Parts: sequence; structure tokens; C-alpha cells
Amino acid sequence: MKIIVVHGGRHGATRSISLSPLGRTLLSVCLIGIPALIGGVTGYYIGTYDPAAVINERAAQTWRERLAEQRLSLEEAKKLADEQIQGLTVKVAEMQARLVRLDALGERLVAESDFTEGEFDFSRPPAVGGPHVSADAEIQHNSLDFVQVIDELSERIDNRWMQLNTLQDMLAEEDHARESFVSGRPVKWGWLSSEYGRRTDPFTGKIAWHNGVDFAGKDGSEIIAVAAGVVTWSGERFGYGQMVEINHGDGFITRYAHNKQNIVKVGDIVKKGEVLALMGTTGRSTGPHVHFEVYKHGRAVDPASYIRRTYR
Repeated sequence: MKIIVVHGGRHGATRSISLSPLGRTLLSVCLIGIPALIGGVTGYYIGTYDPAAVINERAAQTWRERLAEQRLSLEEAKKLADEQIQGLTVKVAEMQARLVRLDALGERLVAESDFTEGEFDFSRPPAVGGPHVSADAEIQHNSLDFVQVIDELSERIDNRWMQLNTLQDMLAEEDHARESFVSGRPVKWGWLSSEYGRRTDPFTGKIAWHNGVDFAGKDGSEIIAVAAGVVTWSGERFGYGQMVEINHGDGFITRYAHNKQNIVKVGDIVKKGEVLALMGTTGRSTGPHVHFEVYKHGRAVDPASYIRRTYR
């Protein structure tokens, strides 16, 4: 086999090369075998290479990482939700307890007051009303957190509690006015033995003025206050024997005289109906009784009108 090599020079010179049979064989192997080998290797690589497998592996790794992050976030969110639920449970329990107390207080205040029947009914929700206005758009733009709603409700309950306490204070003042209202008899048992005004003096037999009324009764029986007030005298007084004097405010003073024993002392605060002394016959007296006087702005008045009157 002969190979001719042509040079690209100006003169176009050529050169011939003769190959032996072994050379021809080697050349054939190189020219045919090497491309075939390259083609086989390339075909094998192409046949075994899977781009989708490489992409899927990377995606799976990314998903695994994201799932781990989401799992951690979910655990944190669940923990936070549990804490909020516990807090809400405590708040709801406190609110329910407050509502029970408010209902009990309201019912007691209504029972003790002179409100019109049905004006305050704590067994029913409060009456409300007003024109309908859609709030859907506002709710979409301003979603309220549930915890915030409960806090606001709790604040409203606190305000209601304060209002009821104020009402209770007002009723307490009314109770004080009722307690200090001079009315009733100074004894639980006894009978009217002498009235207010002109009478025959039991010691001299002459006409004299009687500044109070007398209630006769059993020796040692109880003498009670006809109104709440402060004890301003408790002791011996000329003509009265053992006497108790009470200042009820608003210019009213009452006196309880001829007592066997005074139970209260000066400075004591007494309630309406409280026992002040025991009936006796000390001082200028003919027998066991209580001499009862009522003073209004420093002047003695007929106790009969106060014994019969009632608080309105």
C-alpha cells in the first residue's frame, strides 16, 4: 500500500510512503477502531446518564430540608397555641366567676332596692338595639385577635363591676338614711303610760309640762334605739336618772331616761333597733318605765308623730 503526501507549497511537491502489510493493519485499526471505541464509550455514557435522576435527588433533598423547617415551625406554633389556649382557659374561668359574682350582687341589690320590678333582671342578657350596619368589610380589613376580644370583654366586666359597686354604695347611703330615720317605739314590749304636753305632775299634783312620752313595762326589759346614731350621753342626769342620749344627724336627738342600766357608752355607734339600756325607775320616777324624748334642731317635739311614721 502506497500513501502519497502532497505539500501545499509553491511548487506542489509530493512524497510517497509505502506501508508493509503490518502497517496497513495497524493503520486500519487506528482509523476504524478508535472512532468505534469512542462511539461505544459515548453511547454507554449516554445510555446510563439520567438527568431526571440527578434533578430528582436534588429536589428531594431540598424538600427534606423544607419539611424539617416546616416541622420545626409547626411544633413552635403548636406550643404557642397550647400556651394561648391555657391562657384563654384561665381568662374564661375568671370571667365566668366574675359574672357569677356580678349576677349575685345585682340580684341582691335589686332585692334590697326600691327599683321597679323588671327594671333590672340579671337572669337575662341586657336589652340592646340599634340600626343594622354591615361590618363585613371592616372585619376583613381589621381581624381581631381572639385574645384581644377576651381582654376587651374582661375590661367591660370590670367596668360593670365598678358600676355595680357604685350602685351598692348609693344603696348603702340610702340604707344609712333609712337607719338614721327616727321612727318607731323605744321598747319591744310596753304600753304608753303618759303622753307629751300638759299633764298633772305625779309628785306635786299640779299642772306641768311633759317634754316626752312614757312607756311603762317590766323592770329590766330592753330599751332600743329608734334610729342609728352616735351616743353623746350615757350616765346620770338630774331628774332623768340614768339616761342615754343619741345624735342621729340632720338635727335629730333622742333621749331614753330612768334606766336601770345603760349598756352603751359615749362615742358608741348604734344601729336602729339596738339595745341601749334596761328599763328601770331611777331618777324622778314612780315605777319601771322609759321616758322618751325627741329633739329637732334643739327643740323638744312630740314623739308620737315619729313613733307612728314610716320611711318612704
